[in-house]
Order: sequence, then C-alpha cells, then structure tokens
Amino acid sequence: MESLIVIVVGVLYMTGIYLLLNRSILKIVLGISIISQGVNLMIFASAGMARFNSPIIGANEKVLDLANAVDPLPQALILTAIVISFGFLAYAIALLIKVRNTADTDDVDEVRFAE
Repeated sequence: MESLIVIVVGVLYMTGIYLLLNRSILKIVLGISIISQGVNLMIFASAGMARFNSPIIGANEKVLDLANAVDPLPQALILTAIVISFGFLAYAIALLIKVRNTADTDDVDEVRFAE
C-alpha cells in the first residue's frame, strides 16, 4: 500500500510542477493546489498505514498497544493544511478574477498594469 501512495504522491507532484511551468495564472494556482494535496498525502503516509487501528483508545480497552496505533498528529496537521489551502485557493481565485478583469488577459507575461 505504501508503494501505491508513493506513486500517487509522485504523480501529484509531477502534475503540479507541470502546471506551475505554464504561463496561465489559473494553471499556476491549480498547480499549487495539486502540490498541496500531494504534501497532504505524503504527511498522511508518514503516519503509518495501519488498518482498523484508530488513534483514540476506547474506555473498554485494557491493553495499550502503541506499536499498532496510528499517530493522530499527522491527521491533525493534514486537517489544518486542508483548511489553509482552501483559504489560499479562495484568495487566489479572487485575485485571478481581479487580474483578469483589470488586464483582460490570463497570461503572466502579458499582464501590465497602468502606472
């Protein structure tokens, strides 16, 4: 399962970097968003891929087996990163709309503002 996660993270990084190299502002924003999802998946994979093991120990469980428990810290980090990336994406799309309406282009090289 870890090898599949590594391949998916690699594909996400590759797609995001490809989109970052384009001249369109929309594709650059999408590339940053895809790379952030790759980072989230990489952090999730670093927590361990234990199946059917929750990070919360129930009241009925008497034996504390920390070797098979899933680390809850990366899950909290991913949740925080998702919220931050959503806020960034909303801001970037609003900025993209403003640039598109002001400069009448989406191309990074053609954007020139009046002084």
